[in-house]
Amino acid sequence: MTIPRECKRLAEVDFPIAVVSKHAVREKSIRHGHPSTLHLWWARRPLASCRAMLLALLLPDPCDRHCPLEFKALAREQLAKVQGPPGPTDEDLRTGLLKFIGDFANWDLAAHPRYLEVSRGLVHAAHPEGSPLVVDPFAGGGSIPLEALRLGCDAFASDLNPVASLILKVLLEDIPRFGDKLAVELNRVGNDIRNEAERELAEFYPTDSDGANPIAYLWARTIRCESPGCGAEIPLVHSFWLSRRASRKVALRHRVERPVGAAPRVVFEIFKPDLDSDVEGGTVNQAKATCLCCRGENKLSSPLEPARVRAQLTEQRGGADVLFDRGGQRIGGALLLAVVTQRKGDTGRRYRLPNEGDYRAVRGALNRIEGVRSNVDEDISAVPNEVIPLTEIRRISVPLYGCTTWDTLFTGRQKLALSTLARKVRDRTHSGAAIDAALNRLLALSVSKQAERLSSFTSWITQTDAPRGTFARQALGFVWDFCELVPIVDHQEFPQLLDAMQLVVKRLLSLPRAGQVECLDACSPVIPDRSVDVWFTDPPYYDSVPYAHLADFFYVWLRRATHELSGWMTEPLTPKDEECVVDRPHRLSTSRKDRHFFEGKMAEAMAAGRRLLLDDAIGAVVFAHKTTEGWEALIGGMLQAGLTVTASWPIQTERGARLNAQDHAALAASVHLVCRPRSDDAPIGDWADVLHELPKRVGTWMERLQAEGVRGADLVFACIGPALEIYSRHSKVVDAEDREIPLGGDPEATDPYQRGYLAYVWETVGRAALQQVLGRDEGAGVLEEDARLVALFLWTLQSTNGASNADHDEEETEEDDSAGDEDDDEYSPGRKPKGYTLIFDVARRFAQPLGIHLDDWEGRVIETKKGVVRLLPVAERAKQLFGEDGAQAAADRIEREPASAQLSFFPEVESKPRRGRRKVTITASDESISQNRNATTLDRLHVAMLLQSSGRANALRALLAAEQERGAEFLRLANALSALYPRESEEKRLLDAMLLAVPK
Repeated sequence: MTIPRECKRLAEVDFPIAVVSKHAVREKSIRHGHPSTLHLWWARRPLASCRAMLLALLLPDPCDRHCPLEFKALAREQLAKVQGPPGPTDEDLRTGLLKFIGDFANWDLAAHPRYLEVSRGLVHAAHPEGSPLVVDPFAGGGSIPLEALRLGCDAFASDLNPVASLILKVLLEDIPRFGDKLAVELNRVGNDIRNEAERELAEFYPTDSDGANPIAYLWARTIRCESPGCGAEIPLVHSFWLSRRASRKVALRHRVERPVGAAPRVVFEIFKPDLDSDVEGGTVNQAKATCLCCRGENKLSSPLEPARVRAQLTEQRGGADVLFDRGGQRIGGALLLAVVTQRKGDTGRRYRLPNEGDYRAVRGALNRIEGVRSNVDEDISAVPNEVIPLTEIRRISVPLYGCTTWDTLFTGRQKLALSTLARKVRDRTHSGAAIDAALNRLLALSVSKQAERLSSFTSWITQTDAPRGTFARQALGFVWDFCELVPIVDHQEFPQLLDAMQLVVKRLLSLPRAGQVECLDACSPVIPDRSVDVWFTDPPYYDSVPYAHLADFFYVWLRRATHELSGWMTEPLTPKDEECVVDRPHRLSTSRKDRHFFEGKMAEAMAAGRRLLLDDAIGAVVFAHKTTEGWEALIGGMLQAGLTVTASWPIQTERGARLNAQDHAALAASVHLVCRPRSDDAPIGDWADVLHELPKRVGTWMERLQAEGVRGADLVFACIGPALEIYSRHSKVVDAEDREIPLGGDPEATDPYQRGYLAYVWETVGRAALQQVLGRDEGAGVLEEDARLVALFLWTLQSTNGASNADHDEEETEEDDSAGDEDDDEYSPGRKPKGYTLIFDVARRFAQPLGIHLDDWEGRVIETKKGVVRLLPVAERAKQLFGEDGAQAAADRIEREPASAQLSFFPEVESKPRRGRRKVTITASDESISQNRNATTLDRLHVAMLLQSSGRANALRALLAAEQERGAEFLRLANALSALYPRESEEKRLLDAMLLAVPK
């Protein structure tokens, strides 16, 4: 029995979106034994979503008339083992299969013997002729091929990046092949390495005289004040808090000493603040540094500009190391602020000031590493001195501060610790036996993983008294003050990493077979054509993650710990020229990898995948990029390769509270595009028919997804799937004059053959959204442009998990502030703008086809900067609505003459806070109010909200009465925006309070 080509798979007709999404999001917080703890890899897909989608791709739809009867009978037998016999109909069997897929997505059941038996039994029932082959050419962290092995399939995984390939080799080949024996050897040899390294490194991490063990050293890079007559050392500190735990708040405070004939200096002490305001602000913000000595004198002094801060740190090669004179006295470089200690058996952290012994240990480590640095093994230095490429300076900004080689990212003591671990791993696993080679790869990953927590870009999280690793986000941004962890103390750090790896090995002992891994380009597969049952991949996200540039951080240490130098790791750095990503342009880059490169490479990779598929096979492509350029490039590549989209499922894979989703419409869902090879005799489509079908398909799909809890930007991009089904099933689509309608084009054009299909998709989605927001009887042109813009903006910002991504606080959290690059220049994206924000490209694609001209509303409703559009908070609009003098007179006049709500735009008026909330002082002149009466419905609504904020009840009632006489648009818009604004936002509070004042 084989599944006929005509038979649809479950993934093409239905999928348990909500259940799988719930398990996928929950999995993000699971660490114990999870394969993601084996080693860091970026944008790793949750196992839950991969497992569920794979089953849906592998199993036929029982309701399809071509579904084999044998499969239905065997499927009923298997399902009865976990959920009781399904009902008698094919619909009952489909429901049972979908329920099993949703249940099995649960991490707690992933290794359950009965569920494993049933899942493999179902796959065998669908493919009795042999284990189906699943191929992933962009395998990355290995989630897809790992789940293929779990389900009893054969798995082939490849990746161009050698770091990813090594992770895949361990995960898919070594662990299934050697199983428990590998866990035993990891424990034995790992403990030996830990003990030996601890003895060698003990003198560089001395125990305190009271028996407490230092677990972390908190450092600050330093520069010199350039103000006349000062010259003091400036510690670059983003915050002087050490611990912000409610039970024990600890911070640093300083005093300035001014010795005669020498530059002033800062002396720190540790104290327990009674109030948060007792702790001073940091010395560096957006790469501008403030001198504590100058600030302490209250004299006029300008902060050092970013260019000067960068220049001084460049002279210090990043400034992570201490500078000593010949007598061993510190004369500059990194400054030790505090030491975090812990006693055995004590769960709390203690903080103390540094002493001479701390600096003596550092100097000893620096002397030792200078001797080690010259040792060469197989033409590779013990310390990674490879040059950091400048191609992705926007995501790896450290070279701008003098960190031009990879060793400058680490302190001397960190380099000594890591080179010691790497040497011991290499020396202890050199017998040549297969198990030794597997053990070497696994232990090499432990050294590489330790490097991520043992660099000068690790920071201290004061809210939790714990370290944050180097890659708090998918970039390597400069960090001013850093945390140096102790790699071997009791059972922390390196011992913990080994324990975590052992748990992963034990968790995967149930894998029935090993996969096959190759390090190669996705465009050049090594397996035969027409041999693959499922081609399922998660390709790179356009310009989101510079994988190769980031992976060099690990690669340079892996080369020093593994025996793979004759294979995948012959080059000094990871291959980048053919990596299928877009490099963000800047003046230091010579990269040729733009959109055309990406689309060409993606088309080549997709075409290679299409050649591999059997006639009755199926594929799936995951994508979660937040810009339309990324989507269009991916889709263009798929269609060029001859693939047709047959289904589209958005699965929530990200936590709404993650760092990247705090203030803008970051995607929480990953869209899974199910596809098949397009038939060679596919018909030519008629443009009129395609255009007629598009709104019906999009509307139906939006209703289905909203019922599953999908919202906002996730819903927008998920609608691309069904739209592509209509378009991609044809060999091409032509208009009445036989002109081909391309996928993309010029969105501002009027003729379809120039405008492109996707422009119509965005228009259709936008119109459907407006109909939902403003009512089914509302067209796009009923309300003014600004109201439509705001409604679409807020609708897109809704989040799938039910809590808006648009919540905006007045201040960033400390964790966000210290999480990465704080430079604010042409090379760095810097901090994200505060408030409600959308990527400009997304806002533009909605606005253009709906007659919304963004330029007309710039500075009035929105503000655009660095490719991000910010929706202005209502409080910021008071200036334009009420003029320089405020709007006190406006309120008085509205009470006398409600028609004066037709206000004009004015330059500025101040708003003042009251008890944590903004209150607008309203004092405009009658003359200013009467100058112009062209206010829009949104303007009048904002006026009402500001009157509510000001407590002007009489003016508000008068205005609302006038609006009721005017028509229904005002209240319709008010109710719509109330439903769209985030629940905890000030705007929603004002709207709801204002609506309560509406006369009944």
